[in-house]
Amino acid sequence: MKNNIVKNKSFDFAIRIVKLYQYLSSEKKEFILSKQLLRSGTSIGAMIREAEHAESKSDFIHKFAVAQKEANEVIYWLELLKATDYLNQKEFENINNDAVSILKLITSIIKTSKSQLSKSRLLPN
Repeated sequence: MKNNIVKNKSFDFAIRIVKLYQYLSSEKKEFILSKQLLRSGTSIGAMIREAEHAESKSDFIHKFAVAQKEANEVIYWLELLKATDYLNQKEFENINNDAVSILKLITSIIKTSKSQLSKSRLLPN
């Protein structure tokens, strides 16, 4: 079984998001923004897992596109938590860098998959 970088990174990221949610709700008594972060941050990996069993290349791309949207939403919630002083600069940069890295990886996979799909449609049957 080959090492699946995006699957592993998104799972590790989800763990960090759960721990951040626990910290924000217990230490900072912040429940609304952190819950939004929890939902979007854990759904990235869930969509990537769904893509593993996609019904078609188009379905695979669609599931990764949803993961891409969720990653972008995570970045929004992190920026908002930083702007409202629930996260300090160091806390923000640490996890935001991971979110941006995952977003770039997902975007690259989508672009490659779309390119492969386009090429396969141009080939004669």
